[in-house]
Amino acid sequence: MNYDPLEYKVTHPEVGVYECEVRLKFRLVEEKGALSNPEQLLELLLDAYSCGADEYLEPVETHVRAEEISEFAASPQMRRQLIRLRNSKE
Repeated sequence: MNYDPLEYKVTHPEVGVYECEVRLKFRLVEEKGALSNPEQLLELLLDAYSCGADEYLEPVETHVRAEEISEFAASPQMRRQLIRLRNSKE
């Protein structure tokens, strides 16, 4: 049997800097004390929302916006990461 070699083409996806805004409004049945810790509040709310609607969570409004911005508007740390991604071979 004669096999043709498979061609593997390495592609480097274009990367950019995006400014993203997410607004979620929902009603949640939860223990009163669970929402009092500000460090864990966002994590708790996102976990609840990601599990989906059920008898404890009722989505009210969802708004998502993502807009590409100039890389010069990003922080120096983000610009360095962008350069690393563009220069990586993998």
